[in-house]
Amino acid sequence: MAKVTLSTTEMNLIKEQDFILTKNNIIQKVYELFGNVNELYQQILQQQKAIPKEVVAVSAKISRGENYKNLPWVMLDNPRYFNVDDVFAIRTFFWWGNFISINFLVQGCFVNEMKLHLKLNKENLNDWFLCCAKNAWEHHFEANNFLPITHFSNQQIDDLVFIKLAKKIPLQEWDSVEFFLKENYEMAIQLFANANYPGDAASL
Repeated sequence: MAKVTLSTTEMNLIKEQDFILTKNNIIQKVYELFGNVNELYQQILQQQKAIPKEVVAVSAKISRGENYKNLPWVMLDNPRYFNVDDVFAIRTFFWWGNFISINFLVQGCFVNEMKLHLKLNKENLNDWFLCCAKNAWEHHFEANNFLPITHFSNQQIDDLVFIKLAKKIPLQEWDSVEFFLKENYEMAIQLFANANYPGDAASL
């Protein structure tokens, strides 16, 4: 049986309590931040009459984990409307050592009008990234997952099964995070409103 050994760095860390205690304190502060942000989100959401009542009716949720690509994460979903065919969600995502992002995802009855709106307004959305992957639940910004929306042709937008737009802010800009999230949440909600959803998407 092979002997399990620790490197010098690992040995130093395994004897430390402060690192884990500080990490837990940081995660708690992310929870507090997301709680504050969610209050802002709720105000924006309730004021926007274009959002279907069924979407607004679903309660927000904050959750956490330890292993998104081997690193801790915290996420806030509001709104979080998921059913078999249709999705309308705005996810705020903290990823340890990387960034905080805001992700706007629509699928099913919401998609076609959003595609049309994006094609008409790509130049005005040039600081947003659009998901190019087939999996809607990855949150990294590598080129196989997100590309600037201006990199997409109209045909490529038409070919997407879902629309997922995202922006990120580096963790060193922590003091600006709340403003960043509020501003871009408002923009995501307004994108939906401006798409002028008819029929099924307007009423679900």
